[in-house]
Amino acid sequence: MSNFVFTAKNPQTKQEITIRHERVEERTAVENLVRESFWNVYRPGCLEHYVLHQLRQDAAFVPELDLVMELEGKLIGQVMYMRSTVTLENGTKLPVMTFGPIGIAPEYKRQGYGLILLEYSMGLARQMGAGALCTEGNIDFYGKAGFITGKSVGIRYADDPDADYFIVKELQAGFLDKVKGVYRDPAGYFVDEAAAEAFDAQFPPKQKQKLPGQLF
Repeated sequence: MSNFVFTAKNPQTKQEITIRHERVEERTAVENLVRESFWNVYRPGCLEHYVLHQLRQDAAFVPELDLVMELEGKLIGQVMYMRSTVTLENGTKLPVMTFGPIGIAPEYKRQGYGLILLEYSMGLARQMGAGALCTEGNIDFYGKAGFITGKSVGIRYADDPDADYFIVKELQAGFLDKVKGVYRDPAGYFVDEAAAEAFDAQFPPKQKQKLPGQLF
């Protein structure tokens, strides 16, 4: 895997950021960043840092798309990608990619950093030959990057076929033309919660809270 450093200015903050590959020696720091980003967002506490930890060992993991974002030498964001498939009506598998977790440090959220990281990483995925992305997320945010609901183009989420939060984006024009099928998350995203709790114990203590809007 070749190393690279991409720099750009955030049009909102006018600050220069760097996007590069994650380094092995900073993996714990990146996991802590993810923990801070997702803590009490979707559930009391979070699982995303453990999911990231596990996915790095998964056969579907794409190391070329394991990226971090820096601002003035400080880690403020990360994203990672996995290879996945859509099962078509005739039973064949259409290769696609998915991504996540994608996290931004809490103090830098809603300032445009996440969209910069997403759009740059999608460009790299396109260069690698990925034809489309499938994921779950808020269309109000991801729609800014060109995502649409999967069901609008004939791709359904296996766990919730009518889900508006299951979204897709073509990276190669026409890749999803006449595609009908079902998408299921790669198995690596499903982790044992007891193991996640044990993993979390190595990080600084944080208070779990049940908050309005959480999904679990």
